[in-house]
Order: sequence, then structure tokens, then C-alpha cells
Amino acid sequence: MSMPRYAHVFFDLDHTLWDFRANSRATLAELYSDLELEAAGVPSAAELIACYEEVNEMLWARYEAGHLPKDVLRVLRFRNTLMHFGVHAKGLANTMGHEYLERCPRKSALMPGTSELLQELHGRMRMHIITNGFQEVQAIKLTASGIGHYFDVVLTSEAAGASKPDPRIFARALRDAKASPEQSIMVGDNALADMAGARQAGWDHVHFAAETEPDPMATHRITHMAELRKILL
Repeated sequence: MSMPRYAHVFFDLDHTLWDFRANSRATLAELYSDLELEAAGVPSAAELIACYEEVNEMLWARYEAGHLPKDVLRVLRFRNTLMHFGVHAKGLANTMGHEYLERCPRKSALMPGTSELLQELHGRMRMHIITNGFQEVQAIKLTASGIGHYFDVVLTSEAAGASKPDPRIFARALRDAKASPEQSIMVGDNALADMAGARQAGWDHVHFAAETEPDPMATHRITHMAELRKILL
């Protein structure tokens, strides 16, 4: 068995290992039905999903820039989505927010090839998570999807006190893992948070561009998890 090129591989979680889009859409479709949103004035589950994703993306950008607290983001994303359809119902928005947080992290869909890759890498190198997601939510996702046991360090932006691409979260990850930049590689889907962040930290990095345009400045670019094998092994 040949020695791996890297001793430590750091993964982003959402949109990289855990299929955020599939799990979120399944949850929203459930809520549309269970909370009878058609009767409330939302025309279809598809329209709910499209609007929510647009609203959520804008609010997340403000959160990651430090302009919006977590609790406000969680309230506004459903309130603003419903308001788009002319539904002014704070109680319903709050119920949606609560149910989404309860249900979505417990969904178990992973990006294609993830389970096989993690199994193959297990024991050959140390694996870790660096995520801008919320602490309590990310822990549930790792357990529900059955992949939590693969990772030594799971570092969230909340625990680090900084979000990717801030160099501080990458420095904290190295300290926690007892790793050096030369031994480490970052795998993620976000060209700014994951790729630019890793570049600034002096790490090699793999842009997982299954749902985005490939980052031309990334050390490596892939569109399927299976492609990581030839980079890491």
C-alpha cells in the first residue's frame, strides 16, 4: 500500500459531503404538505423551494459577512419567504423555522460517492471537518448520515469564532488536528470560503464543483467524490 500524499484532509460538510440541496428540498416539500401551505396561499412546493433558496442564500451572505446574527437569520428566512407569496403569518413562519431545523439535519442523503470514498480513506489518513454551519445542527447531520465516526476534528465557525475564509478558522483547525499546512488539503464546494480560505492559509485545496463553476485558481478541481481518490492516494 503506497503512502498517501497528505496526512490530513479537511472537508467542508454542506454541499460537499452532506447533500444539502437534496435534504433541504425534501424537508421543504414535507413542510409544504404537512403545514397545508397551499391553503395558506403558497401555490406549490416547487415555488416554495425556489423562493426559500433565494431568500436563504441572501441572508446567509449577510450572516457570513458578520452583518446578521444567527437567530435573526433563522427567523427571517421563512418570514421573508412567506411574505413573497403575500402570506403575513409570523406564527406559521416560526413553526416552519422550528420544523425545518428539527427535520432537515436528520435527513441522510450524501453527495454521490461520499460513503465509498470515506470508507476507502479511513485508516489511511486523518479526516476532519471545517464548516460554517451551526454547531448543534452539523453534529446531528454527521450522526444521521452515518459518517460522523470518520472524523477526528469537527470545527464549526461558531466554535472557532471565525467563518471561512477567515485565516483564524484554518489556523484553529491545524492546531486542533496537530497538523501543518504542508500535510493538509482542503476539500470544499465554495470558491470563496473553502478555496480562497485554504489558499490564504497556505494549504493545497480541491474545488468540488458538482454544483458550481470550477475555481481556476484551485490546486485541483473535481465534479465527483470518486475523483478525489487519485489526488489523495
